Amino acid sequence: MPTKKASNKKTLRWLLKRFGRARGWVLISVGLGLGSGLLLIAQARFLSLIVHGAFMEAQTVGRLWHLFFLLVLVVLLRAALGWAREVSGFCAGARIRQDLRMELLTHIMTLGPAFTGNQSTGALSSTVMEQVEGLHDFYAFYLPQLALAAMIPAAILAFVFPHSWAAGGLLLATAPLIPIFMVLVGMGAESVSQRHFQALARMSAYFLDVLQGLPTLKLFGRSQGTEKKIAAVSNNYRKRTMGVLRVAFLSSAVLEFFSSISIALVAVYLAMSYLGYISFGAYGQPLSLAGGLFILLLAPDFFLPLRELGTHYHARAEAVGAAEEILKILAISDPEAPSGSKRKLDTDAILIEFQDVHLAYEGGRRSALNGLDFELKSGEQVVVVGESGAGKTTILNLLLRFLQPDAGIIRVNGHSLGKLAPDSWRDHIAWIGQKPMLFHGTIRENISLGCPHVSEERIREAADSARVLDFSAHLPDGLETLVGEQGIGISRGQAQRVALARAFLKDAPILLLDEPSAGLDVENEYLVMQALRKLSRRRTVLTLTHRLANIKQADRIMVLADGRIVEQGSYEDLLAAGGAFYRLANRKN
Repeated sequence: MPTKKASNKKTLRWLLKRFGRARGWVLISVGLGLGSGLLLIAQARFLSLIVHGAFMEAQTVGRLWHLFFLLVLVVLLRAALGWAREVSGFCAGARIRQDLRMELLTHIMTLGPAFTGNQSTGALSSTVMEQVEGLHDFYAFYLPQLALAAMIPAAILAFVFPHSWAAGGLLLATAPLIPIFMVLVGMGAESVSQRHFQALARMSAYFLDVLQGLPTLKLFGRSQGTEKKIAAVSNNYRKRTMGVLRVAFLSSAVLEFFSSISIALVAVYLAMSYLGYISFGAYGQPLSLAGGLFILLLAPDFFLPLRELGTHYHARAEAVGAAEEILKILAISDPEAPSGSKRKLDTDAILIEFQDVHLAYEGGRRSALNGLDFELKSGEQVVVVGESGAGKTTILNLLLRFLQPDAGIIRVNGHSLGKLAPDSWRDHIAWIGQKPMLFHGTIRENISLGCPHVSEERIREAADSARVLDFSAHLPDGLETLVGEQGIGISRGQAQRVALARAFLKDAPILLLDEPSAGLDVENEYLVMQALRKLSRRRTVLTLTHRLANIKQADRIMVLADGRIVEQGSYEDLLAAGGAFYRLANRKN
C-alpha cells in the first residue's frame, strides 16, 4: 500500500507530465513575468535617480523630466505585461482543463454504463467540473511563478551586488527562509485540499439524489427531515472550505513575516552605513543616496516573487488534491483495452456463442455468471428469464462490450468478441432498455440520435413504424416538439416508442431488449409490443424479461439461475416440464 507522501509525489509527476499540452502559454507567461521583473528594476532605478537628483543635487524638474517620462513609460509597460501575463496564464489553464475534461468524458463513455451505473452522478459531475477546475491555478500561476521565483531574484541580485556586496549577501542569506517555511506550512495542504474535494463530491452527490428523489420524499413525508441532512452535509463542506482558507492565510502570514524581517535587516544595514556606524560592504566607497535607495526599493521586490510563489503554493496543494480524485477515474482499466487486433464485422449473418463464461463483481466477491454456455443463431429469437440478480443484465453488458468476462470466451462467427472493433460490432446492434433515455432536443433529434444525417423520409418511416406519429400528430409542433432531459414533456410509453423509432432507423441485424415493456400501462404496452414484433422480423433478437405473457412466440426460452442456464426450450415444453420456468410462470400468474 503506497504511503500518502508517495501517492502525492506520483500525482505531482502526473500533473507535471500534462504541462506539455500548455507549454507554449506557460513559457509566454514566464517571459512576460521576467520582462515585468526587469522593468521593475528599471522603475526602482529611475525613481532612485529622481530622488537623488532632486534632494542631493538640487536639480530642477526640467532637468529630470526625461527620468519622469521613462518612469511613467515603465509603469505603463509593466501594466501591459501584467495584463498579458494574466491572459497567457488563463490560456494555459484553459487548455489543460479543456483537454482533461475531454479525456475524462471519453474515458467515462468508454467505461460505459457498467461503470457509471455503480457511481454517483453527482460525484462524477463534481470530478469533471469542480475538480478539473481546481487544476487551473497550478498551470496558470504556480508553474510560471516557480520559474520566476528563481529568475527575478537572481536578476535583482545582479544589480544589487555591484552597489553593495553586504546588502546583496543579506538578501541572498535570508531568501531561503521563505521557501523553507512555505514548504513547512504547505506540507499538510495536499491532504486538506483532497478532503475538501471529497466533501464537495459527497455534497454534490447528496444534493442530486435529493433533487431526483424529491417526489418520493414528498410522498413518504420525509422532505422536512432531509433539511437537517442537507444542513449537516453543507456544514461539513463549510468546515473543509474554512480549513483550506486557514492554511492559505497561515501560509501568507508566515511568508509576509519573514520577508518583512529580511527587508528590515537590509534597511538597518543601509541606515547604519549612512550614519557611519558601518563602513564595509560597498567596496570601500560610501553608498550614495541613489545607490542605497535603489537597493531599498528593490528589497521588497526581491522577496515579491517568493511571496507570490507562497501565495500560489496552495494552488499546488489544491491541484494535487483534485488530481487524486481525477486519477481514481482514469486509473480504471478500459474494458476494451485488451482486445488486441481489431477485426471488422462485414456480414449480417451472425452466430453468437457463450463458452464457459464467468464474471464476478466487487473484485470477485459477488458472482454474476458461473460457466454460462449458450448460442444465439442468426435470425433466432431467444428470451432469457430468471429471478432478479440471476445475471440477465450482465449478459447484455458483455454483448455490448461494456464488460469483459473473467474467464471463458464469447465468440462471434467463430472469432473472439474481444478481437472485434467495438464500433464495427455495435453498428450491428440495436438496444432498447426498460428506461428510455431521451435528451434535451426535439423528438426528431432524439429519433435520429444514432443517424444524424439520415433523410427526412426515413425518419418519418421509423416514427410511423414505432407508432410515434400516433401521438406526435397531436402535439403543437409534431416531431419538432421539444422534450426535456430524460423525456420530460411526454409520457413513459411515448418515450419508449421514440426509443423504438431509433432502433427502426438503425435497422441493425441484432436486437437486444431489456424489459422493453416494464412500467408501461396496458395501452402503451400493447402498442410497444406490436411495434417490437414488426421490428423483430428477420432479425436476431435477445430479450431479457420478467413478464412471461409476451414471450410465447419466442423460438427458444432460456431460464437463468445462479449465473447459468438451468432450462431451455419452447414455451409449451418448459411449462410441461414442470421445472424452474413452470414455477416462474405460476408465480407471475
